[in-house]
Amino acid sequence: MPFVDPSIAKMTFDSPGAERLHRKQRLAAAFRLFSRFGFDEGIAGHITARDPERLDHFWVNPFGTHFGHIRVSDLILVNHLGEVVEGDKPVNTAAFVIHSQIHAARPDVIAAAHAHSVFGKSWSSLGLPLDPITQDVCAFYEDHAVFDDYTGVVLDLEEGKRIAHALGDNKAAILRNHGLLTVGHSVEEAAWWFITMERSCQAQLLASSAGTPVKISHEMASLTRTQVGSHLAGWFSFQPLFDRIAREQPDLFD
Repeated sequence: MPFVDPSIAKMTFDSPGAERLHRKQRLAAAFRLFSRFGFDEGIAGHITARDPERLDHFWVNPFGTHFGHIRVSDLILVNHLGEVVEGDKPVNTAAFVIHSQIHAARPDVIAAAHAHSVFGKSWSSLGLPLDPITQDVCAFYEDHAVFDDYTGVVLDLEEGKRIAHALGDNKAAILRNHGLLTVGHSVEEAAWWFITMERSCQAQLLASSAGTPVKISHEMASLTRTQVGSHLAGWFSFQPLFDRIAREQPDLFD
């Protein structure tokens, strides 16, 4: 059974505008948290949130703005052609190429996250999926893929389509020699999956350097996935982090 009551996640909005603001606030908070956790790497990395009305448009961080400085008002809206339709800053081409194809291929996906975090990109160099060696990583058991190729910075739409195809119906993908990619039915979920997947990469790298980790059995890993890997679990796990960053950095709502 899920470890949280589904009723707590039921949210209704008076208008699309209210839902849009909610998504943008969580998106700005996610960037602040990524900065806090050290997931920023120069100009690399992006998180997107589908617009609730214009379903082929998404909100994303402006190119060249530090994660730790992003406010709600800084977010830009990009259409399916890669054009900025709201905001006065450019979009990262790689962000458009990757995220536009994921959002197009996965109508269920509200948000997607990708960054060049240290442990994620380190693990990605092995070209291997994560093993079920901890309770937390079981969220990804038989629910993540490996994109087993690398062709440089992702600037071609065909490459974006290949990544979306490799992701399939999973919640995450390891992009070989590149980093991690996670998706969710909410901004909160996509951001949390990235945070805990990065930590899971760290845990496996540490455990493997010390010896041979004991794997959780298929039956127990599958059961645990239902307990910690649901859409609701991902959404709920983000809430304490949101509360903390909102209290510490209220300017993100500007």
